[in-house]
Amino acid sequence: MTTQPDIFTAIADPTRRTILRLLAAQPLPVTLLAEHFPVSRPAISKHLRVLRQVGLVDEQKIGRERYYSVRPEPLREIQEWIAYFDTFWQTKLASLKTHLEEQTK
Repeated sequence: MTTQPDIFTAIADPTRRTILRLLAAQPLPVTLLAEHFPVSRPAISKHLRVLRQVGLVDEQKIGRERYYSVRPEPLREIQEWIAYFDTFWQTKLASLKTHLEEQTK
């Protein structure tokens, strides 16, 4: 049984994160994306398939090529998750600062 990847699994791979960065600048075909990596074009296509499955990338056929572009909306889920932990750590660090200041009095 194959499970569908989720957005966190998709961005866990450094190659896919780099692909997203490249596509954030402009839509690109797989041939140009593959030039940035020491792997084959089919390997990049597999990464793009994962990114499409989780909704992070759109595909548009233009002429004979398929261009890929970033869909930023799904990244909100990640942003919200990170924001929670930003607040968590800010609270912990503020408590530590207070504690240390009290120790030095």
